[in-house]
Amino acid sequence: MSQSNKYPAQTEAVAEELLKTPDTLEDTEPLDKNVRLMSPGRMVMRRFFRSKLSVVGLVMVVGLFIFCWLGPLVYTAWGETQQDEGKLEITQQEVTFTVDGEEYTFIQVVETGKGVNSLAKPDGRHFLGTDKYGRDVFTRLMYGGRISLMVSFIAVFAITLFGIVFGGIAGYFGGVVDNVIMRVCDVLMCLPGFPILLIIGTLLDAADVESQHRIYYLMAYLTLFSWPGTARLVRGQILSLREQEYMVAAEAMGYSVPRKIFKHLIPNVMPQLIVSMTLSLGSMILYEASLSYLNMGVRAPYAAWGTMINIVAEDPNILKNYFNVWGPPGICIIIAVLGFNFVGDGLRDALDPKMRR
Repeated sequence: MSQSNKYPAQTEAVAEELLKTPDTLEDTEPLDKNVRLMSPGRMVMRRFFRSKLSVVGLVMVVGLFIFCWLGPLVYTAWGETQQDEGKLEITQQEVTFTVDGEEYTFIQVVETGKGVNSLAKPDGRHFLGTDKYGRDVFTRLMYGGRISLMVSFIAVFAITLFGIVFGGIAGYFGGVVDNVIMRVCDVLMCLPGFPILLIIGTLLDAADVESQHRIYYLMAYLTLFSWPGTARLVRGQILSLREQEYMVAAEAMGYSVPRKIFKHLIPNVMPQLIVSMTLSLGSMILYEASLSYLNMGVRAPYAAWGTMINIVAEDPNILKNYFNVWGPPGICIIIAVLGFNFVGDGLRDALDPKMRR
């Protein structure tokens, strides 16, 4: 008996079952309706929000932004540079003169003008009191936060942009291009930052640059000399990614160089860049506050957190007796730096594929 006819009944049953398989598969329901596939983005967000410090940092950062940008729209009692001139000061002077040998005396009322309500204690009119120039501390705190946060974000995004472009080119092409870009990075990283900042500040003084614009020139300098770190990070990641199979496939399909760099390589570096940007925001806020404290950034009467603390250096009496003048901007700086660091740490853990908890 041949092999094909040895088990005729079983063969016919198997054939019938195979013929029924397509229809059966179409009508088959999933084994478990409760099983859901989770996207990588949802997994990252889930891990991020599981961390209490990450949530606390996010609340701190969002709270600062709401306070600085929406606060002036609600609290409109005082302007950023407006002074509280207080009550009208009136003095009485006794004047004596003689007419035809007779002496006359009368009291002369003199209005000496409105005095500045400086270093006022916190009350209903001024939630955090006033500084020594009679300006509302609470209002200046909000406007100063706008400068500090906005300048820091602009600087960090500019640094990341430069780093992505030059690091991506160096990592992809390698060879001479890589050597030239990396040597430029080495030179920029060797330059003394603070002495050059002092020189630039002196040049801005000589050029009579407006006080509210000085900080942008200084942060542009920081951007120019801070991108090499990001470029090195991007270059190192691309050197390992360009040998992957999907890059070989992109090469075989004839994709252009910009498409391979910015569509296939850079997106795979973005998780590390996001963490680096978040952690750099805290450093930039400290940079801006330090420059303003040294009177190299935003100058009075315009507000910045560092400028508001600078008043302590001018008058030690305020440091001892008026915490309400310099304490709030210092606390805001601490909250901003801690908040961005907490968010950066949370993102680093959430984007790490090795993390299971």
